[in-house]
Amino acid sequence: LRWGSIFYCCVFLCLCLLPVARNQYERMGSDVTMQCGSLDNDASVSWKVNGTDVRAQHRLEGPRLILTEVNLGHNGLYSCFQNPHGERRDTIFLHIGISPREPTVTCRSNTYPKGFYCSWHQLYATYIPTTFEVDVQHNQRSLEVQKDSVHKNRCHVRFPEVFSSFPYKVNVTAVNALGKASTMISFEESSIVKPDPPERVTATPIRLNPRRLEVSWHSPATWPDIDNFPLKYFLRYRPLIRDQWQHVELSDSTSHTITDAYAGKEYIIQVAAKDTEIGTWSDWSVAVHATPWIEDPLPITSTTEGDFPTGRL
Repeated sequence: LRWGSIFYCCVFLCLCLLPVARNQYERMGSDVTMQCGSLDNDASVSWKVNGTDVRAQHRLEGPRLILTEVNLGHNGLYSCFQNPHGERRDTIFLHIGISPREPTVTCRSNTYPKGFYCSWHQLYATYIPTTFEVDVQHNQRSLEVQKDSVHKNRCHVRFPEVFSSFPYKVNVTAVNALGKASTMISFEESSIVKPDPPERVTATPIRLNPRRLEVSWHSPATWPDIDNFPLKYFLRYRPLIRDQWQHVELSDSTSHTITDAYAGKEYIIQVAAKDTEIGTWSDWSVAVHATPWIEDPLPITSTTEGDFPTGRL
């Protein structure tokens, strides 16, 4: 046990004495120079990447390794060793990427009048870690920004006041080790209001009515104050055999009876919602399928050969 303890202590000390890898970020397509620690210009060194000799196009200038026109294939852990004894002097983790471009930013309020959220994304991959800084201004003051717990590229902002005439300004800056880029958008409160789609849409046939379907739904659960900020609804429906939709706009009802359905034909039905005064329509709800009431066919009675004339004399 004693010798085992000594062995593991030696291994631990050796690991601690190894150079800690440092990160180096470089632009794709550029020529990259890596310096082996603080060695003098006349030092003789050798390099390895991921434990093997460097095979990519390169040249050595004393303690420096120069790679030309780097790409993602140059990513890796580079180690340099001082000749002639091969003592490791430095370890570099090379990351190849590109600087960020202006992110695409959108903002929407599906919880009006509580607040809104903004989301953003990069149209092109940067290949290296990229973070985003968000600043929201209203009436010349900064608003508190809360990061979303699920969506990493989304934040939430509470409305400081309702029915404000001052525009909101949202600035999102993408930042990584190679640079930064920003996008700023400005909007009025009313222009970003868009509810989530209605929920629990159902469509049921009405007994003895072969051309009717009873459709009902619930307002979106995310809409916080349906009494003071009511929604109106837009219903569309069509039989599967046709491509043309029929539409019905409803002021505040959460049900509607379709009276002109084709008998015996399966229908597809969807509903959208909108604040009665401002904003835009929600996306369509999940489609439901239903067929109007069909009368049960009369049972077929069995017959025997003796029920029919045989034609014999």
